This record gives sequence, structure tokens and C-alpha cells, in this order.
Amino acid sequence: MTKKVVLYCRVSTKDQNCERQIFELKEIASNHNYHIVDEYIDTGFSGSLKNRPELDRMMKDAFSKKFEMVMTLELSRIGRSTKNLLEIVEKLKEKDINLFIANQQIDTSTPSGSMFFTIASAFANYERDLIRERVISGLQSAKNKGKVLGRKTNLCGLTKNKIIEMKSNNIGLKKIAVECKVAVKTVRTVLGEVA
Repeated sequence: MTKKVVLYCRVSTKDQNCERQIFELKEIASNHNYHIVDEYIDTGFSGSLKNRPELDRMMKDAFSKKFEMVMTLELSRIGRSTKNLLEIVEKLKEKDINLFIANQQIDTSTPSGSMFFTIASAFANYERDLIRERVISGLQSAKNKGKVLGRKTNLCGLTKNKIIEMKSNNIGLKKIAVECKVAVKTVRTVLGEVA
């Protein structure tokens, strides 16, 4: 049975076009006897952007299982960051849709292509864990040195008095917070102290 595929192409600027990408992908599809059911072309969108009109349309079509495989020329066409790329691949995988990346010879329908993304996913998780550990360690180190963490507060005696005065004039909490440049939670705390 002929495999139903779609092509995804992207260029970062409006003065570029996707003709070369489309031509090469159509040639590969023809060589594999794949049936192209649609083309998704994002022009003038950076790969670092999570939301791209044609990528969004493709992902919507993936949920209605209009195709079995997404073909693209390079990994960077789909996403610049490993995290973003893996999110897309996972969503496609949920619908049993494979990804074929021509220049890197990656086909997630094969064991080696699937292994590539499993390894990439493991590295992405490892990187996230390392960043989290560094942040926690840095915060703990700062606390141990006596540094006060968190945002500086605008709360002082003058601001407290202004909050109490405004509330006595039946002004709403949000308006008080904006006027005094503090959070609504802070306004509640101050008013709770005098209640």
C-alpha cells in the first residue's frame, strides 16, 4: 500500500523560498513511491518560534490522521531546539505518524531512526535536570551567604499607610495594588494585619 506523506518546508526570511526543499522532497517521495497528500510551507518564520501557521495546521491535520509520515529536508526546518523538536516528534508518535529527515537520513519508522530520537530525548531530559540542579544549588549557596532572595518589595511604612487609606475610601484591591505598585496579595496581607 502506498504511504501517505506530507512535506514540511520552512525558510526564515520572506525573500527566501522553499522551491529547492520541495523539489528534493518530491524526488525522494517519488523514489519511495510515496503519495504526497499535502505541503506545509512556512515562509519568514524562524525555527525557534514555537507557533508557525503551517506547522500548526500540519499538527492539527496529524490529529485527524490525514497522513502517515512527515517529510522534511533538515532537522532545523522543523525546530531549532532539541526540546521543541522532540515535542513535535512525540505528538506525531502519539498518532503513529513518522518523521523522515532527508539530509540526516533519519526515518523514525525504522529502528535506527527511532533510536536516534530516544537518545536525543534522553539528552534533552539530562540537560533539563542539570540546569535545575544548578539553579537549586545556586539558590542554596546564595541563602547560605545570607542573601535575601526574591523580588524587592515596594512595601514601606508610607505604602502601608496609603493602602489602608485607599481601602478606607472603598477603593478596590486591584486598583490599590496598581497605584501602590505592589501585588494584590501584598495588599491583602497589609489589610489583614490591621483587621
